[in-house]
Amino acid sequence: MDLIDSKYINLVSARLDKFKRVKPNLYNFRCPLCGDSQKHKNKARGYFYQVKTNTNYKCHNCGASMSFNNFLKKIDGTLHGKYSMEKFKEGFTGKNFPAEKPKIEYEKPKFKPKIDLPSCSDVVSGRTYLENRGIDPSKFYFADKFCAFVNSYQPTFSSKVIEEPRIVIPLYYQKQVVGFQGRSLNSNSVKYITIMLDDEAPKIYGLDDIQENLPVYITEGPFDSTFLDNSIALCGADGDVHKWGVSNPTWVYDNEPRNREICKRIESTIDRGDKIVIWPSNIVEKDINDMVLGGHDVKKVVELNTYSKLQAKVKFTEWKRV
Repeated sequence: MDLIDSKYINLVSARLDKFKRVKPNLYNFRCPLCGDSQKHKNKARGYFYQVKTNTNYKCHNCGASMSFNNFLKKIDGTLHGKYSMEKFKEGFTGKNFPAEKPKIEYEKPKFKPKIDLPSCSDVVSGRTYLENRGIDPSKFYFADKFCAFVNSYQPTFSSKVIEEPRIVIPLYYQKQVVGFQGRSLNSNSVKYITIMLDDEAPKIYGLDDIQENLPVYITEGPFDSTFLDNSIALCGADGDVHKWGVSNPTWVYDNEPRNREICKRIESTIDRGDKIVIWPSNIVEKDINDMVLGGHDVKKVVELNTYSKLQAKVKFTEWKRV
Protein backbone atom coordinates (compact mmCIF):
# COMPACT_ATOMS: atom_id res chain seq x y z
CA MET A 1 0.00 0.00 0.00
CA ASP A 2 1.19 3.51 -0.80
CA LEU A 3 3.08 5.03 2.16
CA ILE A 4 1.07 8.24 2.04
CA ASP A 5 -2.19 6.26 2.08
CA SER A 6 -0.94 4.22 5.05
CA LYS A 7 -0.01 7.41 6.89
CA TYR A 8 -3.43 8.97 6.43
CA ILE A 9 -5.29 5.77 7.25
CA ASN A 10 -3.49 5.89 10.62
CA LEU A 11 -4.36 9.57 11.06
CA VAL A 12 -8.05 9.14 10.28
CA SER A 13 -8.37 5.89 12.26
CA ALA A 14 -8.95 7.80 15.51
CA ARG A 15 -12.27 8.96 14.06
CA LEU A 16 -13.38 5.50 12.96
CA ASP A 17 -15.33 3.39 15.46
CA LYS A 18 -14.15 -0.22 15.96
CA PHE A 19 -11.15 0.40 13.69
CA LYS A 20 -8.77 -2.54 13.32
CA ARG A 21 -6.17 -3.90 10.91
CA VAL A 22 -7.41 -7.24 9.59
CA LYS A 23 -4.29 -8.04 7.59
CA PRO A 24 -1.78 -6.14 5.43
CA ASN A 25 -3.64 -3.66 3.20
CA LEU A 26 -7.04 -4.45 4.73
CA TYR A 27 -8.70 -2.43 7.50
CA ASN A 28 -12.16 -2.77 9.06
CA PHE A 29 -14.37 -0.32 11.02
CA ARG A 30 -17.94 0.90 11.41
CA CYS A 31 -19.04 2.96 8.42
CA PRO A 32 -19.12 6.67 9.37
CA LEU A 33 -21.29 7.48 6.33
CA CYS A 34 -24.35 5.42 7.26
CA GLY A 35 -23.55 4.78 10.93
CA ASP A 36 -23.44 1.03 10.21
CA SER A 37 -25.84 -1.31 12.02
CA GLN A 38 -28.16 0.46 14.44
CA LYS A 39 -29.16 -2.82 16.13
CA HIS A 40 -25.69 -4.28 16.62
CA LYS A 41 -23.14 -1.74 17.85
CA ASN A 42 -20.23 -4.13 17.37
CA LYS A 43 -20.89 -4.80 13.71
CA ALA A 44 -18.31 -3.16 11.46
CA ARG A 45 -18.86 -3.39 7.72
CA GLY A 46 -16.65 -0.62 6.36
CA TYR A 47 -13.32 -1.57 4.75
CA PHE A 48 -10.20 0.03 3.33
CA TYR A 49 -8.63 -2.33 0.81
CA GLN A 50 -6.09 -2.26 -1.99
CA VAL A 51 -6.65 -2.87 -5.70
CA LYS A 52 -3.35 -2.73 -7.59
CA THR A 53 -1.81 0.59 -6.44
CA ASN A 54 -5.11 2.17 -5.35
CA THR A 55 -6.62 2.31 -1.88
CA ASN A 56 -10.43 2.10 -1.88
CA TYR A 57 -13.33 2.16 0.59
CA LYS A 58 -16.38 -0.11 0.65
CA CYS A 59 -19.28 -0.41 3.10
CA HIS A 60 -21.21 -3.69 3.03
CA ASN A 61 -24.11 -2.08 4.90
CA CYS A 62 -25.01 1.02 2.83
CA GLY A 63 -23.11 0.03 -0.31
CA ALA A 64 -20.90 3.14 -0.36
CA SER A 65 -17.92 2.58 -2.65
CA MET A 66 -15.22 5.13 -3.42
CA SER A 67 -11.52 5.87 -3.49
CA PHE A 68 -9.69 6.61 -0.24
CA ASN A 69 -9.22 10.16 -1.55
CA ASN A 70 -12.98 10.70 -1.81
CA PHE A 71 -13.57 9.00 1.55
CA LEU A 72 -11.22 11.44 3.27
CA LYS A 73 -12.88 14.33 1.45
CA LYS A 74 -16.25 13.37 2.97
CA ILE A 75 -14.98 12.60 6.47
CA ASP A 76 -12.35 15.24 7.19
CA GLY A 77 -11.85 18.18 4.84
CA THR A 78 -8.77 19.41 6.68
CA LEU A 79 -7.02 16.04 6.58
CA HIS A 80 -8.04 15.60 2.94
CA GLY A 81 -6.39 18.90 2.04
CA LYS A 82 -3.11 17.78 3.58
CA TYR A 83 -3.39 14.36 1.93
CA SER A 84 -4.04 15.89 -1.50
CA MET A 85 -1.08 18.20 -1.09
CA GLU A 86 1.29 15.35 -0.21
CA LYS A 87 0.08 13.27 -3.14
CA PHE A 88 0.45 16.22 -5.49
CA LYS A 89 4.00 16.89 -4.32
CA GLU A 90 4.84 13.26 -4.98
CA GLY A 91 3.60 13.60 -8.54
CA PHE A 92 0.18 11.97 -8.21
CA THR A 93 -2.07 13.91 -10.59
CA GLY A 94 -5.24 12.31 -11.83
CA LYS A 95 -5.10 8.52 -11.59
CA ASN A 96 -1.86 7.71 -9.79
CA PHE A 97 0.73 9.34 -11.97
CA PRO A 98 3.91 8.61 -9.98
CA ALA A 99 6.97 10.77 -9.94
CA GLU A 100 10.30 10.38 -8.19
CA LYS A 101 10.36 11.76 -4.70
CA PRO A 102 11.99 15.18 -4.80
CA LYS A 103 15.15 15.77 -2.83
CA ILE A 104 14.74 19.26 -1.41
CA GLU A 105 16.81 21.22 1.08
CA TYR A 106 14.61 23.81 2.75
CA GLU A 107 15.79 27.22 3.80
CA LYS A 108 13.97 29.79 5.85
CA PRO A 109 11.85 31.73 3.36
CA LYS A 110 12.80 35.23 2.34
CA PHE A 111 9.56 37.11 1.91
CA LYS A 112 8.98 39.20 -1.17
CA PRO A 113 7.04 42.46 -0.80
CA LYS A 114 4.69 41.61 -3.66
CA ILE A 115 3.66 38.83 -5.99
CA ASP A 116 5.39 39.12 -9.34
CA LEU A 117 2.57 37.81 -11.51
CA PRO A 118 0.06 39.33 -13.93
CA SER A 119 -3.38 40.18 -12.61
CA CYS A 120 -6.19 37.87 -13.70
CA SER A 121 -7.66 40.99 -15.32
CA ASP A 122 -4.84 40.81 -17.87
CA VAL A 123 -5.04 37.08 -18.65
CA VAL A 124 -7.94 35.88 -20.80
CA SER A 125 -8.43 32.44 -19.20
CA GLY A 126 -8.26 33.76 -15.64
CA ARG A 127 -10.43 36.78 -16.36
CA THR A 128 -13.04 34.70 -18.20
CA TYR A 129 -13.31 32.11 -15.43
CA LEU A 130 -13.73 34.71 -12.68
CA GLU A 131 -16.07 37.03 -14.58
CA ASN A 132 -18.29 34.06 -15.45
CA ARG A 133 -18.56 33.48 -11.69
CA GLY A 134 -19.31 37.15 -11.02
CA ILE A 135 -15.94 37.63 -9.27
CA ASP A 136 -13.71 40.69 -9.64
CA PRO A 137 -10.58 39.40 -11.47
CA SER A 138 -8.44 42.34 -10.30
CA LYS A 139 -8.27 40.82 -6.80
CA PHE A 140 -6.30 37.79 -7.95
CA TYR A 141 -3.20 36.83 -9.92
CA PHE A 142 -2.51 34.26 -12.61
CA ALA A 143 0.41 31.82 -12.83
CA ASP A 144 0.85 30.04 -16.13
CA LYS A 145 3.27 27.64 -14.38
CA PHE A 146 2.12 27.43 -10.78
CA CYS A 147 4.76 25.02 -9.49
CA ALA A 148 7.62 27.09 -10.91
CA PHE A 149 6.07 30.18 -9.33
CA VAL A 150 5.90 28.47 -5.93
CA ASN A 151 9.49 27.25 -6.25
CA SER A 152 10.63 30.83 -6.85
CA TYR A 153 9.58 31.54 -3.25
CA GLN A 154 10.63 28.27 -1.67
CA PRO A 155 11.60 24.85 -3.10
CA THR A 156 8.43 22.77 -2.90
CA PHE A 157 7.72 20.85 -6.09
CA SER A 158 9.83 18.32 -7.94
CA SER A 159 10.76 18.96 -11.55
CA LYS A 160 8.77 15.79 -12.31
CA VAL A 161 5.46 17.45 -11.43
CA ILE A 162 3.30 18.26 -14.45
CA GLU A 163 2.89 22.03 -14.72
CA GLU A 164 -0.50 23.69 -15.05
CA PRO A 165 -1.92 27.21 -14.89
CA ARG A 166 -3.69 28.35 -11.72
CA ILE A 167 -5.41 31.42 -10.35
CA VAL A 168 -3.29 32.64 -7.44
CA ILE A 169 -5.03 33.86 -4.29
CA PRO A 170 -2.59 35.90 -2.17
CA LEU A 171 -2.40 35.53 1.62
CA TYR A 172 -1.05 38.57 3.43
CA TYR A 173 -0.29 39.19 7.08
CA GLN A 174 1.03 42.50 8.31
CA LYS A 175 1.62 43.55 4.68
CA GLN A 176 3.87 40.56 4.02
CA VAL A 177 3.16 37.74 1.57
CA VAL A 178 2.91 34.72 3.88
CA GLY A 179 1.37 32.27 1.45
CA PHE A 180 -0.94 31.76 -1.47
CA GLN A 181 -3.58 29.39 -2.71
CA GLY A 182 -3.65 28.11 -6.28
CA ARG A 183 -7.03 27.39 -7.87
CA SER A 184 -6.91 25.00 -10.83
CA LEU A 185 -8.92 25.64 -13.99
CA ASN A 186 -8.71 21.93 -14.80
CA SER A 187 -11.60 19.94 -13.33
CA ASN A 188 -9.47 16.77 -13.27
CA SER A 189 -6.73 18.27 -11.10
CA VAL A 190 -6.48 19.02 -7.38
CA LYS A 191 -8.83 21.98 -7.08
CA TYR A 192 -6.93 24.01 -4.45
CA ILE A 193 -3.29 23.92 -3.38
CA THR A 194 -2.34 26.04 -0.38
CA ILE A 195 1.30 27.02 0.11
CA MET A 196 2.45 28.68 3.33
CA LEU A 197 5.80 30.45 3.39
CA ASP A 198 5.54 30.86 7.14
CA ASP A 199 3.89 28.03 9.09
CA GLU A 200 3.34 30.37 12.04
CA ALA A 201 1.33 32.88 9.97
CA PRO A 202 -2.47 32.73 9.72
CA LYS A 203 -3.82 30.69 6.81
CA ILE A 204 -6.47 33.34 6.19
CA TYR A 205 -7.43 35.33 3.10
CA GLY A 206 -8.25 39.03 3.55
CA LEU A 207 -7.05 39.40 7.14
CA ASP A 208 -5.07 42.59 6.45
CA ASP A 209 -8.12 44.33 4.96
CA ILE A 210 -10.76 43.96 7.68
CA GLN A 211 -11.93 46.49 10.25
CA GLU A 212 -11.61 44.64 13.55
CA ASN A 213 -14.13 46.86 15.37
CA LEU A 214 -16.91 45.72 13.02
CA PRO A 215 -18.53 42.28 12.60
CA VAL A 216 -16.28 40.04 10.50
CA TYR A 217 -17.80 37.42 8.23
CA ILE A 218 -15.86 34.17 7.84
CA THR A 219 -16.54 32.15 4.69
CA GLU A 220 -15.27 28.77 3.54
CA GLY A 221 -13.43 30.09 0.49
CA PRO A 222 -11.74 33.29 -0.71
CA PHE A 223 -14.03 33.66 -3.73
CA ASP A 224 -17.12 33.58 -1.49
CA SER A 225 -15.61 36.23 0.79
CA THR A 226 -15.48 38.77 -2.04
CA PHE A 227 -19.29 39.05 -1.98
CA LEU A 228 -19.52 40.15 1.68
CA ASP A 229 -18.19 43.35 3.25
CA ASN A 230 -15.52 43.02 5.94
CA SER A 231 -15.00 39.32 5.39
CA ILE A 232 -12.19 36.78 5.48
CA ALA A 233 -11.80 33.15 4.42
CA LEU A 234 -10.03 30.28 6.13
CA CYS A 235 -7.94 28.54 3.51
CA GLY A 236 -8.21 24.89 4.33
CA ALA A 237 -9.48 24.46 7.88
CA ASP A 238 -11.27 25.84 10.87
CA GLY A 239 -9.07 27.94 13.10
CA ASP A 240 -8.99 30.21 16.12
CA VAL A 241 -9.63 33.59 14.50
CA HIS A 242 -9.81 35.33 17.87
CA LYS A 243 -6.02 35.14 18.31
CA TRP A 244 -5.62 37.07 15.04
CA GLY A 245 -7.66 40.01 16.28
CA VAL A 246 -11.15 38.92 15.15
CA SER A 247 -13.31 39.52 18.22
CA ASN A 248 -16.78 39.55 16.62
CA PRO A 249 -16.91 36.75 14.02
CA THR A 250 -19.95 35.59 12.09
CA TRP A 251 -19.40 32.19 10.48
CA VAL A 252 -20.82 31.52 7.02
CA TYR A 253 -20.58 27.83 6.15
CA ASP A 254 -21.68 26.24 2.88
CA ASN A 255 -25.33 25.28 2.53
CA GLU A 256 -24.83 21.52 2.81
CA PRO A 257 -27.23 20.18 5.46
CA ARG A 258 -26.33 16.55 4.63
CA ASN A 259 -22.58 17.08 5.08
CA ARG A 260 -21.59 15.61 8.45
CA GLU A 261 -18.32 17.53 8.63
CA ILE A 262 -20.00 20.90 8.07
CA CYS A 263 -22.72 20.03 10.59
CA LYS A 264 -20.05 19.23 13.19
CA ARG A 265 -18.33 22.56 12.55
CA ILE A 266 -21.60 24.46 12.84
CA GLU A 267 -22.44 22.71 16.11
CA SER A 268 -19.00 23.57 17.54
CA THR A 269 -19.37 27.20 16.44
CA ILE A 270 -22.74 27.50 18.19
CA ASP A 271 -21.41 25.82 21.34
CA ARG A 272 -18.57 28.32 21.70
CA GLY A 273 -21.03 31.24 21.40
CA ASP A 274 -20.06 32.70 18.02
CA LYS A 275 -22.66 34.01 15.59
CA ILE A 276 -23.51 31.88 12.58
CA VAL A 277 -25.55 32.03 9.39
CA ILE A 278 -28.16 29.27 9.00
CA TRP A 279 -29.45 29.29 5.43
CA PRO A 280 -33.25 29.46 4.94
CA SER A 281 -35.09 26.65 3.17
CA ASN A 282 -35.68 28.67 -0.01
CA ILE A 283 -31.93 28.74 -0.68
CA VAL A 284 -30.93 25.63 -2.64
CA GLU A 285 -27.47 26.71 -3.84
CA LYS A 286 -24.43 25.21 -2.09
CA ASP A 287 -22.24 28.28 -1.59
CA ILE A 288 -22.31 32.07 -1.72
CA ASN A 289 -20.92 32.27 -5.25
CA ASP A 290 -23.67 30.00 -6.58
CA MET A 291 -26.27 32.01 -4.63
CA VAL A 292 -25.11 35.22 -6.29
CA LEU A 293 -25.28 33.57 -9.71
CA GLY A 294 -28.77 32.34 -8.77
CA GLY A 295 -29.93 35.91 -8.31
CA HIS A 296 -30.03 36.09 -4.51
CA ASP A 297 -29.19 39.26 -2.57
CA VAL A 298 -26.59 37.46 -0.46
CA LYS A 299 -25.82 40.38 1.85
CA LYS A 300 -29.49 40.69 2.79
CA VAL A 301 -29.94 36.93 3.18
CA VAL A 302 -26.91 36.77 5.48
CA GLU A 303 -28.09 39.71 7.60
CA LEU A 304 -31.57 38.21 8.03
CA ASN A 305 -30.35 34.73 8.90
CA THR A 306 -27.57 35.33 11.43
CA TYR A 307 -28.17 33.64 14.78
CA SER A 308 -26.45 32.74 18.03
CA LYS A 309 -26.99 30.72 21.20
CA LEU A 310 -30.44 29.09 21.65
CA GLN A 311 -31.92 30.59 18.50
CA ALA A 312 -28.98 29.25 16.48
CA LYS A 313 -29.50 25.77 17.95
CA VAL A 314 -33.18 25.79 16.99
CA LYS A 315 -32.49 26.96 13.43
CA PHE A 316 -29.63 24.48 13.06
CA THR A 317 -31.87 21.60 14.12
CA GLU A 318 -34.41 22.63 11.48
CA TRP A 319 -31.72 22.99 8.79
CA LYS A 320 -29.54 19.88 9.18
CA ARG A 321 -30.36 16.58 7.46
CA VAL A 322 -27.95 14.20 9.21
